[in-house]
Amino acid sequence: MTTVSDYDSHVALPTVRRIGYADLRIALDAGLADFRDIPSFAVFLCLFYPLAGLLIGGFMLRYDVAPLLFPLAAGFALIGPFAAVGLYELSRRREHGADSSWHHAFDVFRSPARWGIFEVGVLLLAIFFAWLLIAQWLYADTVGRLAPRDAGAFVRDVITTSAGWRMIIFGNLIGFVFAVVSMCLSVISFPLLLDKHVSAAAAMLTSVRAVTENPGPMVTWGLIVAVALFAGSIPFLLGLAVVMPIFGHATWHLYRRLIPA
Repeated sequence: MTTVSDYDSHVALPTVRRIGYADLRIALDAGLADFRDIPSFAVFLCLFYPLAGLLIGGFMLRYDVAPLLFPLAAGFALIGPFAAVGLYELSRRREHGADSSWHHAFDVFRSPARWGIFEVGVLLLAIFFAWLLIAQWLYADTVGRLAPRDAGAFVRDVITTSAGWRMIIFGNLIGFVFAVVSMCLSVISFPLLLDKHVSAAAAMLTSVRAVTENPGPMVTWGLIVAVALFAGSIPFLLGLAVVMPIFGHATWHLYRRLIPA
């Protein structure tokens, strides 16, 4: 097995299993089971997610930068794995038959893996803000030149002008690249950090290997998560209070399908 960095020179990278599409269904079923078993605090843990979206959205509307609301909502998927780290811990504890009361979600702050989690989280936040900056630049270079006076004019310019369609097409293409990079780096990084003694670099490399060695199932997983997050974002990100915990728990079980215990 391959090793990376001096930090992990004595620790081999985890073996990555080949999985099939049936494993995705197993992971989702297990995530739903976790959610049914611990729904109250799972929702509690994720309330900050839609709340943060509403607060930031209100702030942006107040300062007349509504065009960034869609990139903001879409960009939340980039930091979703970091936001769900407490849910991974709860699923891990439940798997081992340990007490999975809601307060144990905060055990990650005392975990030996906390600095690795912090490092990967900061990287995801950097990707998120880079996406917002590019989205702002794209808007300014397309629809922004038309200087829409209000929200109605903005929507009309997006749908009925060539500048609007350029923004839609290039925005989605750029967003897809950001989403792929973020998924490859983080899809199992946080569960791996909680479960095994590896560095942030080793966790991200293993996550990339999990995607490249299982391209079909992992791309399908990414699409399922993206569609669910988009549906949960309507209206005002409130549905994420349910979608996030279900997929947070399911991600732990997907990790278990990929990495042997």
